[in-house]
Amino acid sequence: MASVSFLNQFPCKTLSVPQSISKPANFAPNSVKIGPKRIGKSCIRAWEFVQERPSFRVRAAKDDELSPEKEEGPSAAGSSVGAAVVEEVEKLAGPSDVDKLKKPLVDSFCGTDRGLKATRETRAEIVERITQLEAKNPTPAPTEALALLNGKWILKYTSSEGLFPLLSGSILPLLTVEEISQTIYSENSTVQNCVTFSGPLATASVKTNSKFDVRSPKSMQIKLEEGIIGTPQLIDSIEIPEDMEFLGQKIDLTPFKGLINSIQETASSVAKTISSQPPVKFSIPNSKDGSWLLTTYLDEELRISRGEGGSVFVLIKEGSPLLTP
Repeated sequence: MASVSFLNQFPCKTLSVPQSISKPANFAPNSVKIGPKRIGKSCIRAWEFVQERPSFRVRAAKDDELSPEKEEGPSAAGSSVGAAVVEEVEKLAGPSDVDKLKKPLVDSFCGTDRGLKATRETRAEIVERITQLEAKNPTPAPTEALALLNGKWILKYTSSEGLFPLLSGSILPLLTVEEISQTIYSENSTVQNCVTFSGPLATASVKTNSKFDVRSPKSMQIKLEEGIIGTPQLIDSIEIPEDMEFLGQKIDLTPFKGLINSIQETASSVAKTISSQPPVKFSIPNSKDGSWLLTTYLDEELRISRGEGGSVFVLIKEGSPLLTP
């Protein structure tokens, strides 16, 4: 993404020394002409060449008057005008080539459920856009740009068939995948993957903690260490309508109000009990080699990675405007 940096120049005022030199007059040798006496300025006259001594005034000034921001003059005005011109040029230039590729790529994910429901034509279009974006990668060595890698990345698209059963609900039929994310902590070489589920009465999360080792400017080796099952957060209040439609007929739920209130009280009590329990941690046996992750594109808000078997993952940084539809 294009950016423009400026070097601030702090203007300094130069003390000008006024000089006044008069033309020599014609007079006879061995004669001296005395000029008129001037008041308020000290003068030295010799052979009609006059040079005035500069007068100085000293006064106390506040700190804010000495600040470069308060300084006025041609240099300060020039800096403001220059900044305004550059800003206007950037507006006229419009989005960069990379920005023109990123937005359509993210828009093409709409309706695909992270790739699960993508048609063959949509997949081909996404693959083409990803290839174009990878060719303009602004970070040729992603594993060396840890400041960009750090943080939470949210999965928006994948071609990994290993995740499709999870996304389709065939593994946990009563739960819906709300979010899949990956958080990278470069200070301790840790990667945490998280899947957040939601159901009729609860929300829950499953996490895995891994260690990574940098193997090349673009690839890292990941070794799983432990899994964490988060404490389910039960919904302690359920909104029940006055009636419901069943097989084309409306059923009045008023007679069931007492039973419904009893169920709500029980659910609230269970929710408080479960939420006070700590998460469940368990170790994950892993091979010595672990898995590999190749990052083929990286900037401050979008990352493209490829896993084993050529599967692709497109992730967006938390807080990025690209997450807003």
